[in-house]
Amino acid sequence: MTSFSLPLRRAGALLLTAATLACGGSEASETAEATPLPLSAREFDGEAAMGYVRRQMAFGPRVPGTAAHRQTADWLVAELRARADTVEVQSWTHRTADGKQLPMRNIIARFNPTATRRVLYLAHWDSRPVAEKSLSAAAQAQPTPGANDGASGVAILLGVADALKAKPANVGVDLLFVDGEDWGNFDTDTDVLIGSRYFVANRPAWFAPEFGVLFDLVGKPDSRFLYETYSMRAAPEVIQRVWTTAQRLGYAEYFPTREYQPITDDHLPFIEQGFKVIDVIDLNYAYHHTTEDTEDKVSAATLQVVGDVAVAVLRGL
Repeated sequence: MTSFSLPLRRAGALLLTAATLACGGSEASETAEATPLPLSAREFDGEAAMGYVRRQMAFGPRVPGTAAHRQTADWLVAELRARADTVEVQSWTHRTADGKQLPMRNIIARFNPTATRRVLYLAHWDSRPVAEKSLSAAAQAQPTPGANDGASGVAILLGVADALKAKPANVGVDLLFVDGEDWGNFDTDTDVLIGSRYFVANRPAWFAPEFGVLFDLVGKPDSRFLYETYSMRAAPEVIQRVWTTAQRLGYAEYFPTREYQPITDDHLPFIEQGFKVIDVIDLNYAYHHTTEDTEDKVSAATLQVVGDVAVAVLRGL
């Protein structure tokens, strides 16, 4: 994903153009202090989520077309089949702008599939083939390990799956693991967001979420999740729901009520088709798209915070 400094434009759908990284946004009032969720009330297990990060990292970089990519997908399908009511897989071959043929898989785990009221949670499970923000030329040619950028979001979804297996939600929940988010060139919008674009274009007939939340880069120790601009414009009520839940749980420090900037990420193909999907992300991450995006940069405590919020949003429906 990348971020933009251009103003938003909407004409039925958002028109997206590439620009340079720039921070922006306006200050808003912080909420009053609240008591953090007691251990006895937690359904999400941050340490278990950290274990899911480590398991992904043990496969190696999940670059499309590699053995690690294939093995990770197989592992995800097996883990989800042990938790969800149904698991669906979209498999296809993506032809890149330079002619490469990439095997792709989106994985959808469905809970309470007959419920008409549904919520979508999603994350990308691939990692980037080049670490172009690394300092040395040799490192720039290497793939990113993808601990925070990729594995952290997957860990949140797996932890939510654990909570839903233990105690089903009152609504239907679809957990979508999208492939190919990080393959190509964000500046030219080429071969990026591959899985989310494919899913939206080939969405199942049952797909009609009330709202959705994308989790990306959600693991660094000092995370601050600000309002992402496209999310604010497309679904302010979903932003309100998630941030109010975080503040009620005592996590206002992690979820300050300030706007950040527009970010190109997997929520955009959904927004373009009229779905209310927001991005929970902290892109202020020094190791983004570098070979230093390793598991020691991910905190079980932060995963606990994000996971608590994710589960509490569902329990509030």
